[in-house]
Amino acid sequence: MNLIAWMIVACEIGFWVAILAGMTARYVFNKKRLGLFFLALTPVIDAALLIVTASDLINGAVATQAHAIAAIYLGVSVAFGKSMIHWADERFLYYVKRQGSKPQKKTGYAHARHSMKGSLQHVLAYLIGGSFLAGLIYYIGDNARTEALQQMLKLWTLILGIDLLISASYFIWPKPEKAKKTE
Repeated sequence: MNLIAWMIVACEIGFWVAILAGMTARYVFNKKRLGLFFLALTPVIDAALLIVTASDLINGAVATQAHAIAAIYLGVSVAFGKSMIHWADERFLYYVKRQGSKPQKKTGYAHARHSMKGSLQHVLAYLIGGSFLAGLIYYIGDNARTEALQQMLKLWTLILGIDLLISASYFIWPKPEKAKKTE
């Protein structure tokens, strides 16, 4: 694995460590400001990945799939970051602190709306990460060095289209509620 691939792994681990540290500080030790500090580290982690990836390519590296995945990671982290923190927050409260109600799985049109919201976040992630990819492709200006970025952008476009179609399908065929077991 190259430097960028290791950086992606380190950033993903760092992201979840920061989230867990924030939740622990917030709910176990009742240190709200310290918890906020750890949660605020997540954009710093993204910035580090952005800087390392751009620097590597600007300094002459041939783009790899890891460089493209770094851009996707950046877009996904920015677009989904707040909702991922909310998701972790809900589960930490319920499963660790034993507070609040159990997070419920959505069905029917509530599931369809939730899925479409996720797809729209995916569009935002695509706009952010795709802009970063397009900017690097334009800045480098060498098709041979940026072929991996171009291919990943095409693949991501296809995946985004499929995601939107699946989310739209839930409005036509809503996810049914599971039948409750009777004893």
